[in-house]
Amino acid sequence: MAVVMSMHWPEITPELYDETLRRIRWEQEPPDGAQLHTAWFGADGFHVVDVWESQAKCEEFIGTRIGPVVKGELGVAGDPVVEFSPLHHRFVAPGVTGSGSGSG
Repeated sequence: MAVVMSMHWPEITPELYDETLRRIRWEQEPPDGAQLHTAWFGADGFHVVDVWESQAKCEEFIGTRIGPVVKGELGVAGDPVVEFSPLHHRFVAPGVTGSGSGSG
């Protein structure tokens, strides 16, 4: 069953996020089971909403690719708050494909 993963991680800065993306190669080597990724920065820090094929696939990606980079290589001490919910409905607007960035 597809799930929505929401994450809040105050310690992550735009620079840490960009460096993490570069190192894990999310877009060049998409994680197994990932369906959608959105990320933004608010007054309270970094936020993500993803859609995944399953919670297990997301947790595997966090454990094997994100964790070793963010916690290991980049030395971030804090932990994210992560929540999973069953996906009830998904709509993708016609003509929307690929990745996009609000900053570039």
